Amino acid sequence: MAQIVEPEAGIDPPSAVEAVVAQMRALIRERKLGVGDVLPSEIELGAMFSASRNTIREAVRTLRAYGMVESRKKVGAILVDGRLGAMTDLFSFAMEISADTFRDIQGFRRLTEMNLFDVIVGRIDDAGFEALAALNAAMAATASVAEASELDYRFHRRLIDAAENRTLSDIYAMLEPVIRRLMEVGKSRREALHAVAVEHADILLALRQRDRIAFSYHMNRHLDAGLQFFAVSAKADQQPEPAGRAVREAS
Repeated sequence: MAQIVEPEAGIDPPSAVEAVVAQMRALIRERKLGVGDVLPSEIELGAMFSASRNTIREAVRTLRAYGMVESRKKVGAILVDGRLGAMTDLFSFAMEISADTFRDIQGFRRLTEMNLFDVIVGRIDDAGFEALAALNAAMAATASVAEASELDYRFHRRLIDAAENRTLSDIYAMLEPVIRRLMEVGKSRREALHAVAVEHADILLALRQRDRIAFSYHMNRHLDAGLQFFAVSAKADQQPEPAGRAVREAS
């Protein structure tokens, strides 16, 4: 006869839904399911866990709230990873864009991108170099500030992804909105956009030539370049309004 284990004093036993959620998470681990895989149907899950269909539906809703699954018609519950997107939105909303933010973010990028040289040169191939060059050419050709910033980010993200470090790639994905907003500063100036394209080309050449010193020099110079535009913006904000304009607005 099976022994009944009483819950510890002061600890509420898990509800039926919580118990099924725990079982579903265990099932995902045991079957090594990943993003894009489909969970068993509600009927199958109910039979597996001896639970009612309503309990299974509530458990699926709980996993959906956690950002772990997404329900699709005629398909069922599909595993997703919405947690990173939620973190990205929160981080971007809370981050103030300023010269101090620029220094902090670029400092983080300097510690990562500049120290990936050996890993990148050991893994990037001709196709990778061509893809980077194409992104740089497209960035130099566009007249859209938003598109130029997106292509600039994709250039650096491709360098990061070449290291094949999933955690680092996830961190850069989380930082994307903030990095792109920093990149937009000054990109309305054509000379600044041209300078970025030249700096990218220098970084690529250093990688092709497997020149660590040149890579570090050009990457460091590139990551510092945008700070001047924050200084220009700050001075513009502090400029007093022309006397004539102030009088006109007051009248």
